[in-house]
Amino acid sequence: MIVGLVVLLLLCPCLGLVGWAAWRIADSDSDVTPVPSASAPVVPPGLPSDAPSSVAPSPDEEEEEFAKGDCVVNDGSEDDAELRKVPCGPNTYQVLLRIPATTDGDRCETLAPQATANYVHDNSIDLFDYVLCLKKQ
Repeated sequence: MIVGLVVLLLLCPCLGLVGWAAWRIADSDSDVTPVPSASAPVVPPGLPSDAPSSVAPSPDEEEEEFAKGDCVVNDGSEDDAELRKVPCGPNTYQVLLRIPATTDGDRCETLAPQATANYVHDNSIDLFDYVLCLKKQ
């Protein structure tokens, strides 16, 4: 009986996290109406790093959350992107969709066909992975 109670107490938080992740995925998928596309390329081009930097980086840069409608620039390289929120304007990328709990950048092709690039955030904890579908401004 004690072993059963211990197993139950260990499973409850895990099941709660799985349920939360499923809810987030279902919630983000319901905001988008898939539209067939004529094979728009989603291979991310080099994100511009020469955009004007009128906004200072936030202290929690690695913890920064990107949401639909945000605009970003890349302060890193094409191979090691470091995105930073900026006001929307020329040479920025607008976040069309954030897909949580995945590293499959190809999902932008069907969920956000107007995207011209994507950014994949691969966390050591798969639950915190996400893909940003981006459109060049």
